[in-house]
Amino acid sequence: MEKLNEELIKEISKKKGEPKWMLDFRLKSFKKFLELENPTFGPKIDIDFESINYYKKAGNNETEWKKVSCDIRNKFKALGVIDAEEKYLSGVTNQYESEVIYHKGKDELQDKGVIFLSTDDALKNYPELFKEYFNNLVKYDENKYTALNGALWSGGSFIYIPPHTKLDRPLQSYFRIDSIALGQFERTIIIVDEGAELSYIEGCTAESYSANSLHAGVVEIYVKKDAKCKYSTIQNWSNDVYNLVTKRAIVDENGLMEWVDGNVGSKVTMKYPSCILKGDNAVGNSISIAYAKENQILDAGAKMIHIGKNTKSNIVSKSISSMGGTANYRGTTKICESAVGASAIIKCDTIMLDDDSISDTIPTNIVLNDSSTLEHEATVSKISEEKLFYLMSKGIDEAHAKELLVMGFIDDFKRELPMEYAVELNRLLKEI
Repeated sequence: MEKLNEELIKEISKKKGEPKWMLDFRLKSFKKFLELENPTFGPKIDIDFESINYYKKAGNNETEWKKVSCDIRNKFKALGVIDAEEKYLSGVTNQYESEVIYHKGKDELQDKGVIFLSTDDALKNYPELFKEYFNNLVKYDENKYTALNGALWSGGSFIYIPPHTKLDRPLQSYFRIDSIALGQFERTIIIVDEGAELSYIEGCTAESYSANSLHAGVVEIYVKKDAKCKYSTIQNWSNDVYNLVTKRAIVDENGLMEWVDGNVGSKVTMKYPSCILKGDNAVGNSISIAYAKENQILDAGAKMIHIGKNTKSNIVSKSISSMGGTANYRGTTKICESAVGASAIIKCDTIMLDDDSISDTIPTNIVLNDSSTLEHEATVSKISEEKLFYLMSKGIDEAHAKELLVMGFIDDFKRELPMEYAVELNRLLKEI
């Protein structure tokens, strides 16, 4: 196991064949990581940084699935991530450990001028475009884990959608941790140019070990004038993973950004997808679920910053806790003085499946002008004994009756997912 120091960072950058400015950025980020402390809010973070594997390359980035090692192919197939026939493997990126090991952009994407690469390849192939957007929206020195990502980032997706381009199906990425105590630090950059539309889906899982793993990703999304972007995530981390992610979008005039965020599992999750509604009439939506079980703390939510006039935001948060787990909503909605005529709605619903579980709603709502409106609604409840009794009186056993009630509770979220992801979410939640 290599120690986290400047020599390791230099070695990673050298292996990747990066330009000097990127090495300098990594070293600057590492210095900031050493200076910064853990966040002062939220769950306790207790990571032994000396025990983490910071970089592991499992194979080359292939464009033909059959060239990926048989062992890795079998693992992805067992997860249901890919189809055995490569004709279905278009518009897909798979990352295994620290690197993208498979990427296939559809031919029609290239014909339309769409760029869809691993972030490492984008640095090599589109250096000027990459440099324009990298570290522009999520700064390396924002917190300890954005700094760590800046020092060690590897893999992730780089997407550019040209003006007025619309795709007929979502682009997809899948991230997998299979090594004990591995750190995964992908960096994703998405630019949806004027009048264009993109739907992007991301899935994440990890093998379960007794030692803690760390996932500290960074996502930067740029939604230009009249553009639309939908970013959907289903994360099913094992209960020894610290999931500490920074995701942020900036939305120009008449743009639309939608976060669809599903969090199942992990030891600790701290994740608050954000929208900066910069342009007039920009819209930001976030719908999320968090399901925490025994020894799991999910601290999740969303942030909406209104800057432009007549901007709108809508946050819907669904939290489920069972077996003593903790599922919290933590969010910020700020309507700036310049955001004349803005409107914001926040709705937080929590359901607890037993007396040992915990859920808190921790909002920060700020309105700095008198022409805007902000509504916040929060409910916390247990499984309805009346509804449970009714279902059981129809011959349904208690476990399946609870399952039906939970599925109804998250119905709004499932409707936002493509069919195959909704089916996968059903499977995960049936473990309740």
